[in-house]
Amino acid sequence: MTLTIGPLRAEPGRKTRGTIPVDLGITTVEIPLVLVNGSCPGPRIVITGGVHGGEFVGIDAVTRLAGFLEPDEIAGQVVICPVANPPAVYDGRLGKSPLDDVNINRVFPGDKEGGPTERLAAWLFGNVISGADAYADLHSGGIDETLLDFVGYRLTSNEELDGRTRAMAHAVGYERVLYGRNAEGGNSHAAAAREGIPAILVETGQLGERHPDQARNLLDGLYRLLHHLGVIEAPQHVAPVSVPPCDWVWTGSVVSPAGGLWYPDAATGDKVTAGQAIGHVIDPADGSEHKVTATATGQILYGMNGLTVAPGAELAAIAQPGD
Repeated sequence: MTLTIGPLRAEPGRKTRGTIPVDLGITTVEIPLVLVNGSCPGPRIVITGGVHGGEFVGIDAVTRLAGFLEPDEIAGQVVICPVANPPAVYDGRLGKSPLDDVNINRVFPGDKEGGPTERLAAWLFGNVISGADAYADLHSGGIDETLLDFVGYRLTSNEELDGRTRAMAHAVGYERVLYGRNAEGGNSHAAAAREGIPAILVETGQLGERHPDQARNLLDGLYRLLHHLGVIEAPQHVAPVSVPPCDWVWTGSVVSPAGGLWYPDAATGDKVTAGQAIGHVIDPADGSEHKVTATATGQILYGMNGLTVAPGAELAAIAQPGD
């Protein structure tokens, strides 16, 4: 079957690269895509990187994967979008788009009649993500964020779908697999789950770093995932998994009570208990101090490394081993 997205086409046994112009109302952006249509039938897998700016490891790893995959070595179809949000990646380099100050990973499945970022989300969801047999969205700790690598997914009311998604998440081979208790919200993988698509979020790297070993680690995880999904043969060059994956669940999020300067007393990776002081925010104008405490018991899996924070900025996310 021919793989077609917009004007791009890949016949069976072919790989096609190109860009597609997407009208966002106030501007037009070029979305890069790589379509790899295998010589044998199989599932359609979609992988996106660059949903956020300043998160380089996913872009690096999936671009390498696009170069390595050859149609005669795969069964099915692999759709790779290495830079899903060009305004944020190239111009903003942060989570929010410079076009409208909107975080695209809070507005999926988007709105064709909405603002620029909502229109981009709608195009990506309608043309790239919808219809996939499996979906992986690649992220990293941003420029001001520390992070422990993990794979995330959302639970739904469909036990069969949840089982397939959990198996995908474990197949990546990361030590921590985080599940959300529902598929609400505007994250791309949550919106995909609501449409019945097994979908995962993969977080690798922190602080906007782009170390080759981080990209290699993620690339190995993507090879494991594609093998699990029946797209490729067992890769012989992939590093073995050293620690079996373990299910974790989110227990709490800590946000800044005010704008100011953030001074943490607990670091990413630390274990904390609910009510424990984990830092303070100081108002640089009058010197007043706002104490910040943990909202739950568990381990900090990602946290704010930046000094300046706005009111409501996420300072830490807490999780613990799940059921």
